Amino acid sequence: MIASSQRSHRLATALVAIALLTLQAPVARAVSPRETIQETMDRVLVVLRDPGLDSKAKVTRIEPIAADHFDFDTVSRLVLAQNWKQLSDEQKREFARLFQKHLSVTYGKSVDSYVDQKVVITGDHEEARGDWTVQTKIVGDAPDDEVMVDYRLRKEEKGWKIIDVVVERISLVSNFRSQLRELISNGGVDHTLEVLREKNAAGQSILPEEKLRPQPK
Repeated sequence: MIASSQRSHRLATALVAIALLTLQAPVARAVSPRETIQETMDRVLVVLRDPGLDSKAKVTRIEPIAADHFDFDTVSRLVLAQNWKQLSDEQKREFARLFQKHLSVTYGKSVDSYVDQKVVITGDHEEARGDWTVQTKIVGDAPDDEVMVDYRLRKEEKGWKIIDVVVERISLVSNFRSQLRELISNGGVDHTLEVLREKNAAGQSILPEEKLRPQPK
């Protein structure tokens, strides 16, 4: 039982990385939220399954196109909540840039843990304000190796953009919001930006270890 639990725990880490990295694939023809997620997953899984690429090369292939399909301006406002008003226009732009990179730093290091898990869309529904949630399930090689992942999308001028990811009922936005609130409360906006710069350069996350993955089942 202990070995099975540890294996599930390691798998869960990889699945969270997959869930977030799948936000970053190019979507050429998708018109609905469900099609956006399906096409995105299909394209990213091709990269993750390529045995000729190491983890750095995989992230490098995915990272540059993240901005086209993930609304980092909206995510930045959501994770900072009321603190967003404290930032100047220049600080807002810098935060969005640093936070985009930080997501890649936080989860990109786990891509090599992927071992051919399957991703299945299980449903979708409209939310308040016209947002849309697409529900998916990432399945491993055992009944307990499953992680539920919901993508929340918002319709923008150029199509549907992802504004949050909920992994096992834990929101990416909420997860980072509590950590950033503490950083700003303790040191202010400039300090928070400097911490993000340092963590990005060191390849480290601002999230504590227990928040980097869902708990094993």
